[in-house]
Amino acid sequence: MKTLLRNRKALVGLVIIAFIVLVAIAAPLLTQYDPAARTGRPHQPPSVDHILGTTRIGQDVFARLIYGARTSLAVDFGAGLLITLVGTALGIISGYRGGKTDEIISFFTNMVLVVPNLPLLLVLAAFIGQASPLVIALILGATSWAWGARVTRAETLSVKQKDFVKSAEMMGEPQWRIMTFEIFPNVISIVGINFIGSVIFAIITEATLEFLGLGDPRAISWGTMLYNAQKASALSVGAWWDILTPCFALAFLGIGMSLLNFAVDEIANPRLRTGNHLKRWSLLVRSGEGRL
Repeated sequence: MKTLLRNRKALVGLVIIAFIVLVAIAAPLLTQYDPAARTGRPHQPPSVDHILGTTRIGQDVFARLIYGARTSLAVDFGAGLLITLVGTALGIISGYRGGKTDEIISFFTNMVLVVPNLPLLLVLAAFIGQASPLVIALILGATSWAWGARVTRAETLSVKQKDFVKSAEMMGEPQWRIMTFEIFPNVISIVGINFIGSVIFAIITEATLEFLGLGDPRAISWGTMLYNAQKASALSVGAWWDILTPCFALAFLGIGMSLLNFAVDEIANPRLRTGNHLKRWSLLVRSGEGRL
């Protein structure tokens, strides 16, 4: 954790994510308006009473933004956690046990990888109808685990050849214990990268599904805010605040998660740590110029 906090990208990313989470938790303290109630005139511009304006039916955009953060964060992190759990479990089991187990899991992994993910999600969401945020999270978790399973399997194949794993096998440790306490801690960096990447994927995909009208329009989330603003022709009538507010919120969350992802990549792979090398190169150039 100390290594993570020393990284500037990780620190900025964590601050952004923590800020969004705190705003979502403190939503009732930050606004007096009900996000689903009509509290002003239709498409009222930002003002003292409504700092981010109102929607076409007079709902406060700021209230919908901070309450919608709760739903969006729950779906994104819930889907990311589900994707990571399924991919990690299948990847470790496949890589360690091998044989028929590996063949069966690899077959389903390859099958899921071959099918284009976004079209599959669109078909499933359209088949279900107006999918609730929970259903969207479950759909994402059930269809997006293959990449994580493949990467975790490859790392497990390497780790299981280590001496400490062989020693545990010679001592008669059960397989579940070896996979849980010997292999899993040594693939934790891959799991972390998989989780962050899965959350980023969930952010984009959830917003896309809801923007296309495949989510529940009654749910308050950033994706449904985009859908309702598009349906109300917000840009056409000049109500830029109605559609740009959730866009900036999604971009802000995506930037925070991406910075954290870059930082974890650098920590897991020292070759990506270019900051110190650039400083050394700059010092060498300056010293060379001084000699000249």
